[in-house]
Amino acid sequence: MNTAQRFALAARLVFVLPVIITLMPDPLSRTPPPRGRTRAALMQAALEMVASESNFSALSLRRIARHAGVVPTAFYRHFRDMDDLGITLVDETFAELRAVLAGVDLPSLSIDGLIHHCIGLFAFHVCERRLLFQFLVRERYAGSAALRDAIQTNLAALNGQLTHDLSQLEAYSAVDNTDLALVAELVVNTVIATAERILDVARADAPVDTVVNDAERQLRLIFLGLSQWQSRPQTGYSTGDGAA
Repeated sequence: MNTAQRFALAARLVFVLPVIITLMPDPLSRTPPPRGRTRAALMQAALEMVASESNFSALSLRRIARHAGVVPTAFYRHFRDMDDLGITLVDETFAELRAVLAGVDLPSLSIDGLIHHCIGLFAFHVCERRLLFQFLVRERYAGSAALRDAIQTNLAALNGQLTHDLSQLEAYSAVDNTDLALVAELVVNTVIATAERILDVARADAPVDTVVNDAERQLRLIFLGLSQWQSRPQTGYSTGDGAA
C-alpha cells in the first residue's frame, strides 16, 4: 500500500468528521468569510443556540438574528429559511472537508499507525470545537427531515468514497463491494459514536483517553477482521424448518 492509498483510507476512517471543525468560518476572525461576516455570525449563532438549548428545529430566525447581532431582514440576504441555514452548515462543512482531504499529506505509516495518529487528532478537534459536533450529532437523528437528509446524503458520499478506496487495495481483493460498503458504514458509525462519547466526557471535564483508546481498538478490530474476510455468494437464510 503506497502513501497516497494509506492517506485516502485512513483519512476517511477517522478524519471524516474531525476535520470539518477546522473549516467553519470564525466570526471573530479578522478575515471575513466569502459571503461576509453577517453570514458567518448567523451560522455561529445557530451553533451556539443549539448547544445551549435543545435542537435546531426549536429555533427561529428572529432569535438567531438577535443572537448574531443583526436585524432579521439580514437573514434573508444569506438564507431562504431555517432549513437552508441548517443545510448550509452541513453541506459547506462536508464540501470543504473533501477539499482538505484531497490536499493533506501524511507520512508513510501502517494502518495501525495512521489510526493512532488520526484518532488522537480527532479527539483534540472534538474538544476544541464542540459546537459543530454537537450540532451534527444531535441533528443527525433529532433534526428536521431536511437536515437529516442532508447529513445522511453527505455521510453516504463518504461511505461510498471509503468503499471505493478499500476496493483499490490488494489486501481486500477477496472482499466484494457489498461487504466493503458494510465495513465503510461500520467505520463511519464508529467515528460518530466516538464523537458522541467524547462530547459526553468533555462536558464532565474528564479526560478522554479511555474513549480514544476504545475507538482505536474498535477500528483496528474492524480492519483485522476485514483482512481475514472472504466474501461469498449471497444465499437465503434458513427459517428453521429446512426452507431457505
